[in-house]
Amino acid sequence: MYALVDCNNFFVSCERVFRPQLEGKPVVVLSNNDGCVVARSNESKSMGIRMGTPFYQISRLADIGKLEVCSSNYTLYGDMSARVMSILTDAVPRIEIYSIDEAFLILDGFNEKDVRPLCSHLVAKIRKWTGIPVSIGIAPTKTLAKIASHFAKKYPGYKGVCMIDDDTKRVKALSMTPVGEVWGIGRRLAPKLEEAGVKTALDYACRPESWIRENFMLHGLRTWMELRGTVCVEAETEAARKSICTSRSFSRMLEDEEELSEKVSDFAARCAGKLREEGTAAGDVTVMLYTNRFRDDLEQYFPSATVRLQTAASNTQEIVSAALRAMKMIYRPGYKYKKAGVTVGNIVPAEAVQASLFGFDPELRSRNDRLSRLMDQVNAPGTSSLLRLASQKSGHYSDDIRREHCSRRYSTSFDELLEIR
Repeated sequence: MYALVDCNNFFVSCERVFRPQLEGKPVVVLSNNDGCVVARSNESKSMGIRMGTPFYQISRLADIGKLEVCSSNYTLYGDMSARVMSILTDAVPRIEIYSIDEAFLILDGFNEKDVRPLCSHLVAKIRKWTGIPVSIGIAPTKTLAKIASHFAKKYPGYKGVCMIDDDTKRVKALSMTPVGEVWGIGRRLAPKLEEAGVKTALDYACRPESWIRENFMLHGLRTWMELRGTVCVEAETEAARKSICTSRSFSRMLEDEEELSEKVSDFAARCAGKLREEGTAAGDVTVMLYTNRFRDDLEQYFPSATVRLQTAASNTQEIVSAALRAMKMIYRPGYKYKKAGVTVGNIVPAEAVQASLFGFDPELRSRNDRLSRLMDQVNAPGTSSLLRLASQKSGHYSDDIRREHCSRRYSTSFDELLEIR
C-alpha cells in the first residue's frame, strides 16, 4: 500500500501558521518579484483567481482590502516542509519525498487494518506540531493514492484520510475523477482523450490495452495499469539530477553588462554549491538571457550559449568562469534584459570525474576545490555570502528581488522571531 501525504494549500498554510488572522480570508502567494499567483487559499479560488494570474490584474482587490497578498518566502516554506517530512520519517520506515509539499509513505509490511488509524494520527499530529493541514490518500498504487488524496482534500467527511482498498471504491473514485486530473496524464493530453470519448479516469481504465499502447505507448500503459490496481510506478531511490538550473527574473530591466555579469555569477555560484551538496560535478555550463516578453514595444532577444569544461568540475571558480564566458558570447548591448539563468549539465558523481590529458592542472583544481569547501563552511545556508568571488554581487542573491508583501522568516532567523505582546 502507498499513502500520499499532501499539504493543503501549502504556501498559504505556512503563512497562516504565524499569522492566524489570515484564516478564513482569501489569500494568494506571489512568485519572485511579485509577478504572478503561485498559491491560493480556497477562499481566493472561489473568487475565480487562477494560478499564474499576473498580480497587476488583481492588485485592485488587495488595495480595497478584499484580498490578502503575500510575497513568496521560500526560506519559511522550506523549513516548514522539513518539519512535516521529519514527522513522516519518524512514523514509517520508508518515505519518498515527491515535492516540497508531498510525500509518499511506503506501507509494505503494515497490517491493512492499522493503516487508516496511522494516517488519521499523522493528520492530527502534523496539524498540532506544525500547524499545517494535510490530506492523505491511501491505495494499492501511487496513481490511485494521488486520486484518493484529492478526495481527502475535497470532502470534509473523510476527515483528511481517504482509502481506496477495494474494487468498488476504486471504480467509484475513477468515475468521479476527470481524466485531466489523473497523475501521468494531465491537462495537456486531456483534450485528445476527450475527443476520443475518454472523459473520466474510469473511461481511461476501461479502454482496451491495445488502444492504450497504440495511442500512448509505455508511459500511458503504466498509468492505465496503475488505475486498474497494478503497481507500475515503484518506490524510487533518490537519483542524482541530470542538470541543475538557477534562474531569476529581475525587479527591473537591466542593460549594463557588468550588472548582468554579477547576476550570472551569483546564479552560477549557487549551481556550484548544489553540485557540491550532492557530491557531483558538471561537464558543461549554459547561460540564458531573456528580454521582457510582455513588452511588445521592446525588441525581443532570447539567446543561450554553452561552454563545455575540459574536466567536470564543482568548484565555484571554474563554474562561474565558464558562465561568464558563455554570457560574453551572447550579450548584446541595446537590449533590456528581464531575466537570466544558469544551467549546469552533463552531471557525474564527483568521484567518477576523469581528468583531461591536455591543459588540466591538478594542483589548481585541488586548490579551487579546497577554497570552495571553505566558502561552504563559512557561508551558512540562507545568509549573506560572507565569502564570494569578486565577480559576484555583495550581499545575498535575493536582496534585490522585489518582495513588497513578504512575511518574516519566523522559524529560521533570530532577528525575525514572532513577537508576543
